[in-house]
Amino acid sequence: MEGGKPSLELVYQAVQALYHDPDPAGKERASVWLGELQRSMYAWEIADQLLQLKQDVESCYFAAQTMKMKIQTSFYELPAETHISLRDSLLSHIQNLKDLSPVIVTQLALAIADLALQMASWKGCVHTLIEKYSNDVSSLLFLIEILTVLPEEVHSRSLRIGANRRTEIIEDLAYYSSTVVTLLMSCVEKTGSNEKMLIKAFRCLGSWFNLGVLDSNFMANNQLLIVLFQVLQRDDTSTNLHEAASDCVCSSLYAIENVDNNLPLAMQLFQGVLTLETAYHMAVAREDLDKVLNYCRIFTELCETFLETIVRSPGQGMGDLRTLELLLICAGHPQYEVVEISFNFWYRLGEHLYKTSDPVLHGLFRPFIQRLLHALARHCQLDPDHEGVPEDTDDFGEFRMRVSDLVKDLIFLVGSMECFTQLYSTLKDGNPPWEVTEAVLFIMAAIAKSIDPENNPTLTEVLEAVVHLNQNVHIAVRYTSIELVGEMSEVVDRNPQFLDPVLNYLMKGLREKPLSSVAAKAIHNICSVCRDHMAQHFQGLLDIARSLDSFALSADAAVGLLKGTALVLARLPLEKIAECLSDLCAVQVIALKKLLSQEASNGKSSDPTVWLDRLAVIFRHTNPIVENGQTHPCQKVIQEIWPVLSETLNKHQADNRIVERCCRCLRFAVRCVGKGSAALLQPLVTQMVSVYQVYPHSCFLYLGSILVDEYGMEEGCQQGLLDMLQALCMPTFQLLEQPNGLRNHPDTVDDLFRLATRFIQRSPVTLLRSQIIVHIIQCAIAATSLDHRDANCSVMKFMRDLIHTGIANDHEDDFELRKQLIQQAMSQNGQQLVNQLINTCCFCLPPYTLPDVAEVIWEIMLFDRPTFCRWLENALKGLPKETSGGAVTVTHKQLTDFHKQVTSAEDCKHSPKDQV
Repeated sequence: MEGGKPSLELVYQAVQALYHDPDPAGKERASVWLGELQRSMYAWEIADQLLQLKQDVESCYFAAQTMKMKIQTSFYELPAETHISLRDSLLSHIQNLKDLSPVIVTQLALAIADLALQMASWKGCVHTLIEKYSNDVSSLLFLIEILTVLPEEVHSRSLRIGANRRTEIIEDLAYYSSTVVTLLMSCVEKTGSNEKMLIKAFRCLGSWFNLGVLDSNFMANNQLLIVLFQVLQRDDTSTNLHEAASDCVCSSLYAIENVDNNLPLAMQLFQGVLTLETAYHMAVAREDLDKVLNYCRIFTELCETFLETIVRSPGQGMGDLRTLELLLICAGHPQYEVVEISFNFWYRLGEHLYKTSDPVLHGLFRPFIQRLLHALARHCQLDPDHEGVPEDTDDFGEFRMRVSDLVKDLIFLVGSMECFTQLYSTLKDGNPPWEVTEAVLFIMAAIAKSIDPENNPTLTEVLEAVVHLNQNVHIAVRYTSIELVGEMSEVVDRNPQFLDPVLNYLMKGLREKPLSSVAAKAIHNICSVCRDHMAQHFQGLLDIARSLDSFALSADAAVGLLKGTALVLARLPLEKIAECLSDLCAVQVIALKKLLSQEASNGKSSDPTVWLDRLAVIFRHTNPIVENGQTHPCQKVIQEIWPVLSETLNKHQADNRIVERCCRCLRFAVRCVGKGSAALLQPLVTQMVSVYQVYPHSCFLYLGSILVDEYGMEEGCQQGLLDMLQALCMPTFQLLEQPNGLRNHPDTVDDLFRLATRFIQRSPVTLLRSQIIVHIIQCAIAATSLDHRDANCSVMKFMRDLIHTGIANDHEDDFELRKQLIQQAMSQNGQQLVNQLINTCCFCLPPYTLPDVAEVIWEIMLFDRPTFCRWLENALKGLPKETSGGAVTVTHKQLTDFHKQVTSAEDCKHSPKDQV
């Protein structure tokens, strides 16, 4: 911090401002200043002093949180000789502050746990803590809090303690785990099953279950397990205690996922959960939804744990199908939130049964799935007094979408056709209330696509019945019946005689405000599937497209209709396409021209994105089959539209959102006509480069990658594209070289390396011979440590493709030259690249990125194995061998084993990602 160590009084004032200043700007200033203090070296001493002063809750909370944060992120700042005094100080603070506030105790407990994990000299910390505090009743709560967070912190990503230390800790915790459980039981007995203590004990037990270190034989006969189920069986258990007990049972079930290795405990838990059915019914009778949801979570976790057993030996031992009965009892609860908890289990059961494809097994589970589907159909019913169409975006709408997905995944067990016919017969033979009819149509829409549409009289009968539906039925029934028609587009394609009545029916819906968007979506589906049959109706589609805004459509529905129209347009005779495309684009182009002539205003009317998105979808889906030598029918139209797009881009060049939509529109225009857009290349690149100098929107880099992809192999374009790349790189490097530039602009990193990768793929020699390649490689090496999924993936793909171009002998004339240029680049940057890759794997990147890193390392090794072996050895020698807490991060043997495994790997899958 500038100006040296601040006084305690100043810190105290800042904390007061953070919590009590009525002015938001004052709060913000205090927050920034305190954040700087927490990052400084002075934070250790100041936090310690504030905790000693114990002036008020706010200052103590800030100090406790600071201690935790410093230990998590800056432990290396402290010399090793201070570690013991820090530990003693923290233990003293937690004892002195134990009654001030539970949140302070939690922060200090986390600080102590994080210290214990990093401080290798603190041996047997669990034993030390229990010995010191277990005989003092007033210290039990904070002791249990430390013992709760300790296992939770073992896998914390913010600590990065290393695999060796983590293994050592887990072994240590496993050794003392039975002592901890015995302590918990003793605490419960000492306090006479006090509710607060029970909650603490169950939370702590759950934490040790989650770490997977409890001895299952010891736990199977443990009194605490009996207490746990007694609490859940009792009718008078409070909500908080019930939740803590439920969480603990769920953790225990998750911990024994490998049932065969934990049979005694598995049997105890299995039998224990089955005793909770009566308690569930009591909670239902009392309308206690919190408890009902807890029981359903437990029943679901039971089924998840014993899934393999249930499928392997249904009805026998722990494959007892009463577990499924419990879930179906929950599915009968009137609140849909209850059944929703079990969805993941039903998905997994369906997946297992699909893989086995055993008809006998399927027959055994079919009745359960039929009962589930029946319950789901009932849950999907709207309230009888519901007005208007079904909502898609509220909680219930999202639940119905999840039901639709689940039904699609499970329908193979029941049989799509049988289910569809059965549902239809309930409508045909009975006269159910409207809400039942709507729910049945909704489930029918979910399974319609999974039925074979060939020569299927039931499907055609349903289609006919729906298009002749009485217009006076509830509007929600009409809405869902339109959805059903959209899902039955395959049937329409096989039975073109229905096309006219179906389109007439959908057109009626399109003209009614509440139904217009769903009707547009159905028309889009029909256009996508029945493209050839729809060609004769193109004029009608064009009329709709021209007057799109006269219908009350959502933006997505309008774009969907245009997509359908473009798909049909592409099937017209080639000579008609240009004129029809021009007509289809005209409305959008006229609107854009009108906006350009308007004075600038902030109203929605001046926003061109609606029209740009509509043009983009037209270009994207107008993909006629054009033979070699023929002029692309869309070429002339796109050239005519270019000036309007160019002017729109110019006018809104400062607005990232609008520029992005312009670039997206241009991207699809270029893709639409391919090489036919050559006339646009020069003016487009000139404008992109010009705007990018002032407003470096990353979408220009992306658009540049599209141009390289289309024209990079054309000799006459390569130099121009390289000039474009160089002109775009200069402002990009300036942006990324700012403090935290890479982290603050991941989209720019992503798009820059997409562009560079396209160049390597399309015209490698052009790029490798240029001056800019050195800077791009340096930027890539710096960006390998960026923890951003898309950006990191693009960087790694660039590095992999770059090196691969010197390996892949694709019999092109320039292979030797490419190899020589890559050799040159690698001799300059190889060691630095390998160092960076190894370091980022160890200290920066999440595990999901490691396969990408492995591919880069594999390519380096393929290119020059002997040199790579030397580079890797140097990189490994440079790794830290010990943490600041004195733990051994890596032994010499581990490094040599790793080096050997990597350098002797015979394919990429055995390269380093599994060992790093």
